[in-house]
Amino acid sequence: MRSHKLIRLSGIVLALGLLIYFPGRNMARAHVNSKTATTDHPLLCTSCHLYIQKTGIISKLVNADYLSPLNLAVSADGKRLYVVAQEGKALLVVDNETQKVLNKISVGNQPHSVILNSDGKRAYVSNQWSDNVSVIDLTTSIVIDTLKTGNGPAGLSLSADGKFLYVVNSYSSDISVIDLNTREEIKRLIAGNNPTGIKLSPDGKILFVTGRRANIVPYGEPVVTELTVITDSTQRVLEYKNMESAYMMENVAFTPTGDLGFVTLIRPKNLIPSIQVEQGWMMTHGFGIIDLKNNERIIQLLLDEPNAYYSDPFGIVITPDGKKAFESSAGVNCISVIDIDSVRALIAEASPEMLKTYSDNLGISSRYIIKHIKTGADPKGMALSPDGKLLYVAEQLEDRVAVINTESLETINTIDLGGPGKITVARQGRRLFNNARHTFQNQYCCYTCHPDMHEDGLVYNMSGKDMGRNVTNTMTLRDISETPPYKWSGTNMTVYKQDGIRFSTFLTRTEAFSYKELDALVAYIITGIHAPPNLMYNPNGELTEAQLRGKTIFERSVDNFGKEIPENNRCITCHPPPYYTNKKLAYVSTLSKTDDSILFDTPHLDNIYASPPYLHDGRAATLEEIWTKYGKEDKHGRVNDMTKNQLNDLIDYLKSLRTPEYEINDLKKNHAKNKSN
Repeated sequence: MRSHKLIRLSGIVLALGLLIYFPGRNMARAHVNSKTATTDHPLLCTSCHLYIQKTGIISKLVNADYLSPLNLAVSADGKRLYVVAQEGKALLVVDNETQKVLNKISVGNQPHSVILNSDGKRAYVSNQWSDNVSVIDLTTSIVIDTLKTGNGPAGLSLSADGKFLYVVNSYSSDISVIDLNTREEIKRLIAGNNPTGIKLSPDGKILFVTGRRANIVPYGEPVVTELTVITDSTQRVLEYKNMESAYMMENVAFTPTGDLGFVTLIRPKNLIPSIQVEQGWMMTHGFGIIDLKNNERIIQLLLDEPNAYYSDPFGIVITPDGKKAFESSAGVNCISVIDIDSVRALIAEASPEMLKTYSDNLGISSRYIIKHIKTGADPKGMALSPDGKLLYVAEQLEDRVAVINTESLETINTIDLGGPGKITVARQGRRLFNNARHTFQNQYCCYTCHPDMHEDGLVYNMSGKDMGRNVTNTMTLRDISETPPYKWSGTNMTVYKQDGIRFSTFLTRTEAFSYKELDALVAYIITGIHAPPNLMYNPNGELTEAQLRGKTIFERSVDNFGKEIPENNRCITCHPPPYYTNKKLAYVSTLSKTDDSILFDTPHLDNIYASPPYLHDGRAATLEEIWTKYGKEDKHGRVNDMTKNQLNDLIDYLKSLRTPEYEINDLKKNHAKNKSN
């Protein structure tokens, strides 16, 4: 009797097992195929249900808090190293002799740069997501003051007399001039688009400020990015120098004699179909030279070689003897060593016509590149020891600093900054995101077109072989985890599809990511990319009167003439909160003559103020132009009944939109405040 029951029970268990295994496995297979757009991705639930958790216990278990060093400075005696830990929200003080971290000084959100005053007793740290500068007493390692700046402070420089601090505000595209005696901003200077780097010339007369984003021009015209020149004595902008066919100028350096200024740059080929990457026509990378003793002519030279590219240049420093320049290439994990005397000889013997051809000559770099020194993951900012014999490199995705001998050109040591010992799946994904090894000849990486995990402001012919057809404006990666589908056409329902086989077919022209790599990349994009707070237009969730009026217009259902607006033509229908997208395709009458007839995915509007140009092809230079120039048919929302003031209010409201993360934080703060009262 007992044996019969066991047999019967075993049969039931077997039947249930088979029932679960075969239909269940088929269902799982279909689910994974749908998500990944493949038929052979491993059936691992951990890929989606473990590593892409953004909150909760699981997220804390599988992720880690990294330091991510970005920029650094060396004390005048060479004994101390001061390292900006971007994700650690701190300034790290390192003893160069023991190579140990002595102190971790908490600063603001997303710190960017650090400089020291002349006596080395005070440090200034720009906090890009806090809109301020931390003033630190280095004798006590205490933040003694916080200086208010413009939006997105990045590069820093002291005036020649040390009495004023110049702060480059990258998001508001201006420079704060702060009187260090009164601790007040005394003026704001207009800079080029999205500036970051700044440097005072050796004679103390002028400052160069680098711009990253190009000026907005119609598709078909070459990009132009501005270098802002400031006179220190008058604290005024002297001029804006145009760097043609170049952008992403991150940093700047001068030769000790002050005759040459060097800037890092990328030369994009966004006007050419992306499939031409196989011909070396997608991105080239190098440096610009401002010849200050020869009519201030501008020259551009490449780091690249015919079969090797040195993507995402970031930092640049020049030795005290003026013989060598070092430029970091974050996309390929290396430092390029430039022989400055060879550069001088090259530009002295060349005619203007020859210099113009050199800017695209992949073979000319052999004339002045001494060596490419390999580093750890994502080398960013650099600093030289006072005697110029040691080069310190912030290896951002290693949580360490490399120490390079500038004479032997070898890495002689690395300084562990004390970050987590493990490399999480998401961290590995960020390394892939920031590395160009998966593109043809290392021409670019994800970060190149999505700097700061955002977008570069350029329009590309991304897929077709036809020049100028179906051009697309680069979309931000911030806040996309909750807003599928992807691409302007909405044809990719998941990040797996977006960055899987399509990525290799149309963008990289190499083999696709392995499944393990793709899992890591998706984990990073979903969990590791965050938007900055909208401190410019909505710092605390309290809307201005104009923004409240704009909100009413955004949510309206009746126009100025009392006529009901069709539901599918109301702003809020396609752009409902919290991400301000309904995740559906729509027709908004913005197709151009060179576009295929398609519907467009409704983009989210969080931090929309930071993403010009607008529309799928970047046709609208401003938010206003979406309706004043390209919305005349009233198919992209009812707008033609509005007064100018109403449109202004609507634009003000749109600029106030921000990521839900900050909305939730403000609600919590207000709740706690009300509770305490």
